[in-house]
Amino acid sequence: MPGLLGKKIGMTSVFSADGKNVPCTVIEVGPCVVTQVKTLENDGYEALQLGYEEQKEKHTTQPELGHFKKAGVTPKRHLAEFKGFEGEYKLGDTITVEMFSESDFVDIAGITKGKGFQGVVKRHGFGGVGQTTHGQHNRLRAPGSVGACSYPAKVFKGMRMAGQTGNKRVTVQNLQVLKVIADHNLLMIKGSIPGSKGSIVIIEK
Repeated sequence: MPGLLGKKIGMTSVFSADGKNVPCTVIEVGPCVVTQVKTLENDGYEALQLGYEEQKEKHTTQPELGHFKKAGVTPKRHLAEFKGFEGEYKLGDTITVEMFSESDFVDIAGITKGKGFQGVVKRHGFGGVGQTTHGQHNRLRAPGSVGACSYPAKVFKGMRMAGQTGNKRVTVQNLQVLKVIADHNLLMIKGSIPGSKGSIVIIEK
């Protein structure tokens, strides 16, 4: 699917035509530069590699510098591949937020906020077991039993336990584009998207 790279700016709300207050997320999308054109003959599939955000040369490795110089562009901080672009694009071409239009539906992928090591109540929404009376000490937020006692005498894979929470790549599908502000490369998306302010997201049609 064709798409672009962007940065989550924050959330706000707008009024719809029927007077409803709709929460939305503001994303700074592009402009993205074509850094590589993959073809069926050379790579086995057709795709465009896009670069987003400037990066200093001293923070770029030598192989990356050669890659960007071959494309005739300045070093970029983030790269991503997209398939399904219509029309022909060459190295160095710029793609802006204007490829999206209002009432489009998009899929957005981002890295969720990391919350560290958390217990089962916060991580999986367990309700807690037992009561504070009857000699119960500090087991209110404990997970309880995690497996059988005799057979099969093991803990099944996928058992919900405490562990690392968040900091995962999550894709939210079928989000509506409320407004495209081409002058400032902004996209207003209905609802929320994964990630914190300033995080990089991938927007696909």
